[in-house]
Amino acid sequence: MQKQLNIVILDAHPANPGDLSWAGIAEYGNLTVYEHCPPDPAEIIRRAAQAEIVLTNKAPFTKEVIDQLPNLKFIAVQATGYNIIDTKYAREKGIIVSNVPAYSTNSVAQLTFAMILDFYSETAAQNKAVHEGKWVKSEDFTFYTLPLSELANRTLGIIGFGTIGQLVGRIANAFGMKVIYHSRSPKQVDYPAQQVPMEQLLAQSDIVSLHCPQTQETTGLMNAERLALMKDSAILINTARGGLIDEPALAAALNTGKLFGAGLDVLSTEPPKPENPLLTARNCRLTPHVAWATLEARARLIQILEENVRAFIAGNPINVVN
Repeated sequence: MQKQLNIVILDAHPANPGDLSWAGIAEYGNLTVYEHCPPDPAEIIRRAAQAEIVLTNKAPFTKEVIDQLPNLKFIAVQATGYNIIDTKYAREKGIIVSNVPAYSTNSVAQLTFAMILDFYSETAAQNKAVHEGKWVKSEDFTFYTLPLSELANRTLGIIGFGTIGQLVGRIANAFGMKVIYHSRSPKQVDYPAQQVPMEQLLAQSDIVSLHCPQTQETTGLMNAERLALMKDSAILINTARGGLIDEPALAAALNTGKLFGAGLDVLSTEPPKPENPLLTARNCRLTPHVAWATLEARARLIQILEENVRAFIAGNPINVVN
């Protein structure tokens, strides 16, 4: 009889708070599920000590951790981004790392535009005003205390023009926006979109939306120098990775009026520290890293995780990132 593999899910709750099932993963071995996992290396090592397969969302696998897990053969990241894994060292140790690509494309694009539309139509602020009694007291059938604007003919600059960036561009095109993008290579899409240098994109865009991965090259991408290139009336949207932004620099740009607003679903440290300057920055609208978290996207995530585990066990791993 073939030995049952030990499978550990280190931080299961974000992907499956109870409305989905890990039964498909359990079919492939002895499954242990931890709802939450602190980033403490010692705790990660303790929980994964006997595992051949580990599923992790945000629990990091550094060289220090990997060295203490001699049984580990496969790390399945419960996300598209895998910057929490030392993938190069894992490869040196013969450990395969996979990710889950493209599962949340629709969801992330949806939240990107939810943020954009909130700035341009001010739906949340208008709803708040109505519930404060301002419409009841209005002398007219309508009132508006905030400027409302059309997206048509505005310029959307997309940094990172992969699957998500291209869908965001397609939605923008449907609104009648001009789409420009910055990417390492030109892309072919079925709507008007112009590839431009970074400096031109920042200078021309009414909205800049980040959709690139966080790497050594892109960490701190939106620093004081680049923020200074943007229009004072512009909005910065980030549904990618918090580390793409120099947070003190963005807070300063917002507070001084150098930038009109920012819509952020991600921060450099999550949950954020109370002293994070963006929590109190002017016109900075924040959501708690939920762009990926629709029910439909999480179901796709778990389905692809099952496929990744099955393919690894079969000896033909897929979605390998190292």
